[in-house]
Amino acid sequence: MDERTAARVTELLAEHPTVGTLDLTGGAPELNENFRTLVREARALGRTVIDRCNLTVLFEPGQEDTAEFLAEQGVSVVASLPCYTPENVDAQRGKRVFERSVAALQKLNALGYAMPGSGLALDLVYNPLGPSLPPDQTQLEATYRAQLRGDFGIEFDHLATITNMPIKRFAHALERGGRSEQYMSLLVNHFNPATVRALMCRFLVSVGWDGALYDCDFNQMLELPIGASFAQRAEGERRPSGGPQTIWEIGNLAELERAPIATASHCFGCTAGSGSSCGGALA
Repeated sequence: MDERTAARVTELLAEHPTVGTLDLTGGAPELNENFRTLVREARALGRTVIDRCNLTVLFEPGQEDTAEFLAEQGVSVVASLPCYTPENVDAQRGKRVFERSVAALQKLNALGYAMPGSGLALDLVYNPLGPSLPPDQTQLEATYRAQLRGDFGIEFDHLATITNMPIKRFAHALERGGRSEQYMSLLVNHFNPATVRALMCRFLVSVGWDGALYDCDFNQMLELPIGASFAQRAEGERRPSGGPQTIWEIGNLAELERAPIATASHCFGCTAGSGSSCGGALA
């Protein structure tokens, strides 16, 4: 995301006070040269800011003071930690990732994150290692808390369980293993209508690095524009909903509220079992 696009995001926040949260994600959003400006300006406007952090970025060159910056600005941190054991984390993310993640969490705790009365929120994110639904979020959170506190003295606020979406890299892995049909059947057969009311696509809009608008991050990865269908996307139609398609076209937020939500087969990932959203289980 370049400076012009980041500035427009801040402008929209200033123009629309009903938008309460700026949720920054990547990759590693901290590496973007506009990251700190976005954070400062959003916080100055009184908005909640969430940094979706992979933890190891805090030890990258030039990021030595990032944790302190986040604490100073009162940024909520949502950190990816796919398991509480080094074997599972390193198998999924790479050698020594668990060790560095633990060190990062300890650093955040030392700065006040997840400490009573600090106002600094620290949540963790779990996703299954393979083609299965996440376990019960409440029970898994208790296990995470006991293991991380007992082994490393780490505290956190909440654990969010997120279903693996059958798109991009995970979809390719399923295809290579001949398990695509099996996994889609699992998702479809566990469809839970109780999750629909709280789906993230109903209350957020995803802004791409270039300012394009999407109903969620997953649709963004699929380049499925806000309000579109796959048929319309294939035909190259950029205005399927008749509403704004980029942040430069947003006038009244009601235009976005009236726009239909683009859906496809991957949406069963958010509605299976207890459901899945950027904040974890839904039901």
